[in-house]
Amino acid sequence: MENVFKISSSPHVRDKKTTTGIMLDVIIALLPAAIFGIVNFGFDALILMLTCIVSCVFFEWAAQTVLKRKTTIHDLSAVVTGLLLALNLSPEVPVWMAILGSAFAIIIVKQLFGGLGYNFMNPALGARCFLLISFAGQMTSFTYDGITTATPLAILKSGGTVNVSDMFFGNIAGTIGETSVICILAGAVYLVARKIIKLTIPLTYIGTFAVCIMIYALSAGRGFDLSYLAAHLCGGGLMLGAFFMATDYVTSPITPNGKIVFGVILGILTFLFRIYGGSAEGVSYAIIFSNLLVPLIERCTQPKAFGKGAELMAGEENSGKKSRMNVKSIVIATIAIFVITIIAGFALAYVHKITKQPIADANQKAKEAAYKEVYADADSFTVLDFDEAEAAEYLSGQGYKCDIEEIVIAKDKTGNAIGYVLVVNSHECYDGYMQLAMGVTNEGVTNGISFLSLSETAGLGMEADTDSFKSQFAGKKVETFEYTKQGASADNEIDALSGATITTDGVVNAVNAGLSYVNYLKGGN
Repeated sequence: MENVFKISSSPHVRDKKTTTGIMLDVIIALLPAAIFGIVNFGFDALILMLTCIVSCVFFEWAAQTVLKRKTTIHDLSAVVTGLLLALNLSPEVPVWMAILGSAFAIIIVKQLFGGLGYNFMNPALGARCFLLISFAGQMTSFTYDGITTATPLAILKSGGTVNVSDMFFGNIAGTIGETSVICILAGAVYLVARKIIKLTIPLTYIGTFAVCIMIYALSAGRGFDLSYLAAHLCGGGLMLGAFFMATDYVTSPITPNGKIVFGVILGILTFLFRIYGGSAEGVSYAIIFSNLLVPLIERCTQPKAFGKGAELMAGEENSGKKSRMNVKSIVIATIAIFVITIIAGFALAYVHKITKQPIADANQKAKEAAYKEVYADADSFTVLDFDEAEAAEYLSGQGYKCDIEEIVIAKDKTGNAIGYVLVVNSHECYDGYMQLAMGVTNEGVTNGISFLSLSETAGLGMEADTDSFKSQFAGKKVETFEYTKQGASADNEIDALSGATITTDGVVNAVNAGLSYVNYLKGGN
């Protein structure tokens, strides 16, 4: 009898699990966090979830139809992407933004690179980071119990205190799916019990991050502060990211040692982004950056074959040749990357060229609106020609870390100068940059202030751009302002923003810099 053997390509390990079954398990595991998000944030959270899921499924079908690929929406991977994206969004995000994020996740991150199994980073997190970069204000705006407030991590970073118990159970502001640690852990237990994930990456990730936080706490004089550590572990998307996104089959290493290296890198990056970055959260960026390192991690942690060392080129092991890189492949890849870079560079240059003037016009209109806001009595404004270098040198000598970008003369209907409007740039705020316009009369009275650029923490520093705070400067004739936490009792005192002392100090210093330079222009000391 003739024996016929069918040989398939490696690996030859078979498993009864299917892609659809795995995705269904992930959806079930996410249900506790999703349901709690709906209970916590209301109908808006449900709308965002449905929007993201439906949009992701539609864009997957549309992209595969256009690219003439087999439709795979039945495998539920697009549903998982949509649900994860929704759980990583603020409940304040508008529906159109959720649809845009879904399109980016499926079309750009997933389908353009070949579909499921070929994406180079987690699609949901790639979309979230895209939205954070494009719409930072709306993505970081959080409302809880009808009050706009900051997330616990933002409060913690600004020096405030948080309730760890509320963070564990979920009675806090945040994205839809990150607030309740207990719900996330319940889902994680389900995934482990179903053998969908292993604990190597999550535990290595969380453990490395915890060690870094404790070292930082000790070096900062906090001592062995377990409440500080617990707040960081329960805050933000650490648990959601560690168990549900860092363990993604496609974008995480498959080698045993690679999983450990991957977890360590994740922990270190999250620590650096949270503590030293401009944002209080860093899980999303840490994961997508680490996703990009996966090919290198797997190459460096590839197990040795029968003690000889894993060869980089198929066939070289049998031929006895030494392990070496495929030079031809490297050259082709380098040329391809170079060509793509050149094309992208020209495309960006062209886009910059055609948008430069419209952007400049829009900025000028914003400035003119701000001029009118801070000097409503003026009938016209004339740009003053001044020496910016001299102004910068003067302000630096006075101890201000600010610069004057523009000065205009405010004039009445007869053309007489009645005061000044200055555009002041400051780098003393929490986010690192702010720009404000301020009006000053010839008599030295501050007419008011208006922000042209401010990207502080929602619920904290962003409260500087409210009438209740800005109005404190209006109609005051003082040489310098100062802020107080005890309640303003004099014209030169400004009530500090709660939990945003750095922002308050930055605004006060910027206004004082403007007053000082007006005095200098008028011939004062």
